[in-house]
Amino acid sequence: MAQLPISLGFGSNVRTRPVLDGLIEPEGIELRSTAVHGSELFWRQLRFAEFDVSEMSLSSLLMLTASGKSPWWALPIFTSRQFFHTGILVRTDKGINKPEDLKGKRVGVPEYQQTAALWARGALKHEFGVDPMNCEWWMERVGELSHGGATGFTPPPGLNFNKIPAEKSIGSMLLNDELDATLLYLTDSNLVDRSRVELSGNPLIKPLFPDREAEGARFYKSTGLFPINHGVIVRRSILDQNPWVAQSIFDAFEKAKNSARDRLLGLSTVYSDLGLLPSEDRTNLEIDPYPYGIKANRNVLETVTKWSNEQGLTPRVMSLEEVFAPSIMGT
Repeated sequence: MAQLPISLGFGSNVRTRPVLDGLIEPEGIELRSTAVHGSELFWRQLRFAEFDVSEMSLSSLLMLTASGKSPWWALPIFTSRQFFHTGILVRTDKGINKPEDLKGKRVGVPEYQQTAALWARGALKHEFGVDPMNCEWWMERVGELSHGGATGFTPPPGLNFNKIPAEKSIGSMLLNDELDATLLYLTDSNLVDRSRVELSGNPLIKPLFPDREAEGARFYKSTGLFPINHGVIVRRSILDQNPWVAQSIFDAFEKAKNSARDRLLGLSTVYSDLGLLPSEDRTNLEIDPYPYGIKANRNVLETVTKWSNEQGLTPRVMSLEEVFAPSIMGT
């Protein structure tokens, strides 16, 4: 039987690489894969719908779906997760020693609507009482190269929102005392992010949370949330004609993730046999921190839909049934 040709655009990590490399193939599908940096990939998809299947910003997908103009269904394959608020950077001369000190400060953000920023703002509000309305926001991506330009983003009413001039960046404004902090800092080479200044080790800049791991553990214990950043989308027109494609793609990425985990567990067994890894550490490694599917992630997904609406990105709290392919809701 002929296989269905599908183009795939994706960022690469240890959990997804076997699919991109063709080592694991979705049943019934001939994938034509392209590795692309996430920031650029999302812009290309939102602007040009270039790939049949791709990684996608969860926040941008919610916004596009809420507009009623989305050509995509989501699949519950979650390739990127992080405690994003732990990456906040601040100037050392602004008296910012705890999250509450961000109130009234000038804060940079690559893209206001991006999922990592949504999660960071939500953590600041719900864990530390810092409402987005309490800060002065400066966004680096502007015009045609922003994701918001494709989703129709407009700042929520009352938000102190500004665009960083094209000749400047978050990095340059931090060092020139034009910003007090930045929610995120992206320096990877791609089409949409323009900060390139290395800030680590600069005496003017410090992390808001000196121990990021401890704060991430505290946040997880407090909320039960391990924030999801990226999901996967597939063209609706493909699923209309071939609803089986959703499960086939899901199964392939699940297999790829599990193969990476199995390799890690195999390596841990060697270290354990050599007495170099305590048994309790190996037990922890058997817990999957990147579960796919709706059931294991419902709390996280429903939280991000609530926070998206709360922050004025979507006009209502989106139901998961509006976003995810019907044939995959049982996963």
